[in-house]
Amino acid sequence: MNKKKVKQQMQCQSLQLNFFYRSEMFPLKFLFSALIALLTISYVVAQSKLVYTQDIKTDVPLPGAIGKNVLKLFLSQRDVVAVMANGVFRYRDGSWSGQEQDKVWGTAALDGQGNVWLAGARSVQPPQEHKGIVQPPMAETDTIHCMLWDNKKLLVGTSTGMLIWDGSWKPFQDMNGARVNGMAKDAGGRLYIATTKGLWRRESEQWVNLDNTLMARGNQERYYALAAANSGKDLIYSSPWSVGSIAADGNHWVATGANGLPYGPVTVIRPGKNDIWMGTNKGAIKKDDSWHYYQGKRWLPDDRINDILIVDSLRVWIATPKGIVQIKKQPMTLQQKADTIEKVIALRHNRRGLINQSILKVPGDVKTSYVQNEDNDGLWTSCYLAAECFRYRVTKDTAAKANAIRTFEALEQLETVTGISGYPARSYAASTDPITQSRSPHPKVWHLSADGKWYWLDDTSSDEITGHLFVLPLFFDMVANPEQKERVRRLIGRIASHVIDNNYHLIDFDGKPTRWGIWHPDSLNRSPNWMYERGLNSLQILSFLKTASHFTGDPKFEAHYQYLVTKHGYAQNTLEAKKYGPFETSHSDDILNFFPYYNLLRYTRNDPNRYIYVKSLVRSWNAVRSDRMPVWNVFASALLNRDCDLAIALEEIQQYPIDLVNWTMENSHRWDLPKDPLLSRSGMVQSIRPIPTPESNISRWNTNPKHYDAGNGGKTEDSGSYFLFAYWMGRHYGFWE
Repeated sequence: MNKKKVKQQMQCQSLQLNFFYRSEMFPLKFLFSALIALLTISYVVAQSKLVYTQDIKTDVPLPGAIGKNVLKLFLSQRDVVAVMANGVFRYRDGSWSGQEQDKVWGTAALDGQGNVWLAGARSVQPPQEHKGIVQPPMAETDTIHCMLWDNKKLLVGTSTGMLIWDGSWKPFQDMNGARVNGMAKDAGGRLYIATTKGLWRRESEQWVNLDNTLMARGNQERYYALAAANSGKDLIYSSPWSVGSIAADGNHWVATGANGLPYGPVTVIRPGKNDIWMGTNKGAIKKDDSWHYYQGKRWLPDDRINDILIVDSLRVWIATPKGIVQIKKQPMTLQQKADTIEKVIALRHNRRGLINQSILKVPGDVKTSYVQNEDNDGLWTSCYLAAECFRYRVTKDTAAKANAIRTFEALEQLETVTGISGYPARSYAASTDPITQSRSPHPKVWHLSADGKWYWLDDTSSDEITGHLFVLPLFFDMVANPEQKERVRRLIGRIASHVIDNNYHLIDFDGKPTRWGIWHPDSLNRSPNWMYERGLNSLQILSFLKTASHFTGDPKFEAHYQYLVTKHGYAQNTLEAKKYGPFETSHSDDILNFFPYYNLLRYTRNDPNRYIYVKSLVRSWNAVRSDRMPVWNVFASALLNRDCDLAIALEEIQQYPIDLVNWTMENSHRWDLPKDPLLSRSGMVQSIRPIPTPESNISRWNTNPKHYDAGNGGKTEDSGSYFLFAYWMGRHYGFWE
């Protein structure tokens, strides 16, 4: 990176971080902490400039007549060879060739000339030039499982042992009764056989059972797959609970669930140059510098892996009973990913300016996508508007500005459509649009607007107020023209006035408080029903009042702020944010918790209670830190003037999938995710650590990333605003590029 540019970025970053956090630390301690933070941030910025590789899955189409069950994959000259139960088919330049056969095949092998040898349950079919082969002598109960060419010998592994053909068939006596699951040969010509009675090695024409000399007893003398690696010098094997390497240089290794192996037993092993691909009966695995698990329809047509073919350094093909997929490591920048997600939002997630998930009539088929009203359209639209504000501030892209203006106008309409000053609706729809009734257990009613052109949804939550009053200042500062700024001021004033004029309540069309729109001291400080919301809602109302005071200049907002702080201890209450009954965490409140800090800390630079709000944020950050959620890492880093796991945030947004469909993802069977003895707040089993987004729930805003099983079977597509928010906010603060 250019040294002058680094210096400018660090100076800019220092100013931005100082903006929020000046007086809470002694000068020398602050300067030292700031220096460490800046050095770390500069490193993350430098790393983020690099092109990374994004996993992209595409289906490999098969001719309709040949079925889907692909048993084996090979590379032969320019062709990819797919062996199916009913024949051999070759793929070249985007098209398939081959003919269906009337026999049923179970496995196959390539000889030294690239010819395909096929095997049925008890028969072997050679290529055309080897028609004279005698069929192997096998019992009716025996079955062929694998084959390997060893120079001029064909080795056939069966359910009861091994047969060798070198012009005639010979049984290998020492393996009688053992199922042979795999074979491999190393660079030195040594042959390895994986069986249910040990791992065998042939050296100098002598066979040795390595379970008597080398292997750990924990392998139970059962082995499932073998492959030569490291230019044939090493052997990779799998046993019931592990994958390991017998290395030529003695640097052996073993992986189990305790140190990263996601699941097993592994039945397919395909080493690449810098990674190892593996297959199981429930998903594929890649091992490089870390472990990656591919399960569910985000990645696979079927979880059972029949074979894996490493096509080149960027592409693998995975064969399953329901077809083939390609997973490609696509070189990409974060901005390219952001641009891709923006196109998806424009195409499928904009409903009259409101941004939310889309519904898929046919699960998983984005061509059947449509949008409908949702209960929290206001909050999710606010999140997208924030992303577009940060994006425009960074890039000055006219498309970002247009998106931001359109989305601001949607938020504005949520308030004007109700006809109640300062009361935004949860959602709206044109009077000619179909309306979906709320699924919430708390009743919500649709009302016709005064002009008869719109319907709006009542029982507005603190979610919407929090979202509006967080993002409207961003739009004001980063995007709005003078006329729009005045509209923002008035809208902020109306919303905040509605709350204080109604005794710290959000009052619905019927004159009663909404279910969640309550910030009154009697409720927060004295009602057991609101004890969990005490810190959260105190934080919200103080942020609302400081925001309104800043933008309107009306002294009533500061007066109400001082009243709640001095008479009712609301500043001290904020220390109870993210403080729940023992060991319970509400991920659905994370947005409502973090958003208020942003403007509260911006507009209390000289407030004597500022140190309390900083302390509250530190507590909240520590409560969510183990979740590895990039949005909150960025929030905390920006507001606390320190590196709050920015490297983790960068890793997470790089891993964030391009496929935004909410597939069902299952992880409760995994070996590498220890079970938390405590159930989650929703009563679900969870891991002690978060599951990466590519392997779990695509929706991350208000979900528990430690839930083992998530998703809805591909019935919805997420908007991707979570990624956009984290990425563009991080860009704005100079955390990455």
